[in-house]
Amino acid sequence: MLVFYKQKLAYFAVPKTGTQALTGALRKHADIAFGKRYKHMTVGKFHKGLAPALESSFRLRPERFAVMREPLDQLRSWYNFRKRDKIRNSVHSTVGISFDEFVLDVISDKPLVGRGVGSQFNCLSTRSGKVPVHHLFAYESQSLLLDFLEERFETEITLQARNVSPKGDAELSSEVEAKLRAARSRDFDLYARIQDAGGILRDYTED
Repeated sequence: MLVFYKQKLAYFAVPKTGTQALTGALRKHADIAFGKRYKHMTVGKFHKGLAPALESSFRLRPERFAVMREPLDQLRSWYNFRKRDKIRNSVHSTVGISFDEFVLDVISDKPLVGRGVGSQFNCLSTRSGKVPVHHLFAYESQSLLLDFLEERFETEITLQARNVSPKGDAELSSEVEAKLRAARSRDFDLYARIQDAGGILRDYTED
């Protein structure tokens, strides 16, 4: 997560949405840069704790922006990412298991291989289900994101691919896809709202 005082922005890094490239391009402009366990701070935690602190201490109420990826495509990225030789011997490795098996594990009550592969909706929402993000971009709308950033930062922004998942086949059966869509319905619904809005959802109004 990054906070920018001059631009009055806060960036939320949703896993597997190009966060390494975006953070790499913007970190030098940031006044606050969270790493390690707080790198992927959720919007809910920020909204409840850090946002009031920034306002009371620095009179800063940054607009929040984030990127969301099509939910099934994001899971494919996770699946292929965990095929890397580096983690072949880890319990999280997807070597030797099908995409169907991986998805079923991810949406189970106690994931093993898919542990840590959380819901994008949960990253972007509060406990009440509200999504307090001012600018929510579709991952596929890179040009819209770059136009927004270059206008706010008043400089050219170049994204360099980092931490990219390896390519690989990841076919999903219709039966498992139906289970996924039921289990992660809020993810699919939110992504559909972004698409319906033309690639940027901007319907959050502060209390």
